[in-house]
Amino acid sequence: MSARQSWVIDLDGVLWLMDDPIDGSVEAIGRLLEAGVEVTFATNNGLLTRAEYSAKLERIGVDSARVKLVSSAGAAASLVEPGERAYVIGGAGVIEALGERGVEVVDSSDVDVVVAGWDREISYSKLARACRALRTKGARLVATNSDPIYPTPHGPLPGAGSIIAAVIAAGGVTPTWAGKPEAPMAAAVRTLVGDPTLMVGDRLETDGAFARQLGCDFALVMSGVTKDTPGEEDRVAHVSDDLASLVEKLIG
Repeated sequence: MSARQSWVIDLDGVLWLMDDPIDGSVEAIGRLLEAGVEVTFATNNGLLTRAEYSAKLERIGVDSARVKLVSSAGAAASLVEPGERAYVIGGAGVIEALGERGVEVVDSSDVDVVVAGWDREISYSKLARACRALRTKGARLVATNSDPIYPTPHGPLPGAGSIIAAVIAAGGVTPTWAGKPEAPMAAAVRTLVGDPTLMVGDRLETDGAFARQLGCDFALVMSGVTKDTPGEEDRVAHVSDDLASLVEKLIG
């Protein structure tokens, strides 16, 4: 192992599936930390607040004080100016990040920007409000991420990308994307840890492209969304069944 190893690791489909840790993943994080590897979690899931993520990590046995976290919620908030008014289709993590940015979050279509992400309480009335903001008020659209599905122990569910597709259709606008694999998320990672050496994820189109955005190697784990073996054109440095086997192979 080189003198400095900095791993960026996805959460959903790599560390856990919803509330269930993937077998061996927690122990794998412990081995990385013991080996002196800097661990940064990078998630496109903006549903939870930072405190909720810390509590979830602690609950499964990961020392949250020894790892870093970047989410699409913070990346999306970085694209909104302090003092602007925003309507949110998304979770508490997005609302928290916007508030910390100095953005006024309102339940109105009279806004400067619509920020859209994964929302498990999406409704027609929410889409209607976003539609009015985008089509009649001239608001712009900031989207957390384009992942169409979300992995669970029982199979995939609609992800942020599916919800945002409806917002795009209703609003008739092109969004500015914030999360992996886009530049705002890469900027957040670099601000926190500089240039990482490895990106670990379960999606070629998201995590693999994000590794290229960061200029580091990509390790694909098959415990989440991707089930097909990648080809040479996918530029995958390592393929493993899960995080535990990847750590065993690379750290020993």
